Amino acid sequence: MSVVPKSHLYRKQLRVAGPGPLVTTIAALMLMTTNAVAQVEAPAPEAPAPAQQTAPALAPPSAAPTTQQTPPPVQDATPAEPAAPSVTPIEQAPAATGAPSPEARADIPHNLSPWGMFMAADWVVKAVMIGLAIASLLTWTIWIAKTLELMGARTRAKRVLKIIQGAHTLPEALETTGSRGGPAALMLRAATEEVELSEAALDYAHTDGVKERVSSVLSRIEAYSGRRMARGTGILASIGSVGPFVGLFGTVWGIMNSFIGISQSNTTNLAVVAPGIAEALLATALGLVAAIPAVIIYNAFARSVTGYRQLLADAASGVERLVSRDLDFRKVPPGGRRPASMSLVAGE
Repeated sequence: MSVVPKSHLYRKQLRVAGPGPLVTTIAALMLMTTNAVAQVEAPAPEAPAPAQQTAPALAPPSAAPTTQQTPPPVQDATPAEPAAPSVTPIEQAPAATGAPSPEARADIPHNLSPWGMFMAADWVVKAVMIGLAIASLLTWTIWIAKTLELMGARTRAKRVLKIIQGAHTLPEALETTGSRGGPAALMLRAATEEVELSEAALDYAHTDGVKERVSSVLSRIEAYSGRRMARGTGILASIGSVGPFVGLFGTVWGIMNSFIGISQSNTTNLAVVAPGIAEALLATALGLVAAIPAVIIYNAFARSVTGYRQLLADAASGVERLVSRDLDFRKVPPGGRRPASMSLVAGE
């Protein structure tokens, strides 16, 4: 029996084992080397890259488990993507909400005083405001002028009325009056002139004709003086009745413009709507400012003019009494006249 050398036995064992375990070992070494390289290079890419490359590191050497474990990193990466957009709207929300505010307040006048609102109003509303301001100025001008005129006329009428009531004859009252002016003094002069014009017919005609003519002249003077004193009060009545409606027209026009501005700006923000409405309401306020004093002053003047006409009526009645007395005494003989101071009672 021949002896086989050991080297030959080793060759047989190697041949029997074959190349299978060696290939497996080399493949395992290559896979481990690949995993090591992947772990070293993993931090270099961005956040999404490690999620895709770390999946093989957790997988076993076989290829089948690698394909089964790749979805979990993708599921972990998907919630990370909505996180970024969820933060950006919150940060951009104040900018989006705050951006329209300068545009919305661009139309608001910086001065919300009456003058500032007037300057920012529409030209129609401005015309209404100017007209109402002129009407208000006219009201106060008439009040000052008519108050001074009424005070002077009443003072003159009272003085002449006192003279008429204290006189015994028409010439005496005329002489005492002198050069005083006013309707009451004019009544004395007109009555004296009418009596002088009828002097030639007094001895032949009845005195009733003279009295009628004097009464007609006095009534005309009284009516003319009353109309002259009431002149200008009709303007107050017109302002008091029309002023609120003119202001209301300006308000309606301004509110229409405000609604048009709302439709053009596509916003109902109070900061955009309020200035236009305030300008519109300012027209109504000016209408009331012009109308209310006009009505009050008109009523006060109506009462004052009525009282003044009453003074003129008293003066006219006193002049008629003087004329009637003088006409009656013309028929009395000169020796039959008694002094005015003597009493007509106690059988005298």
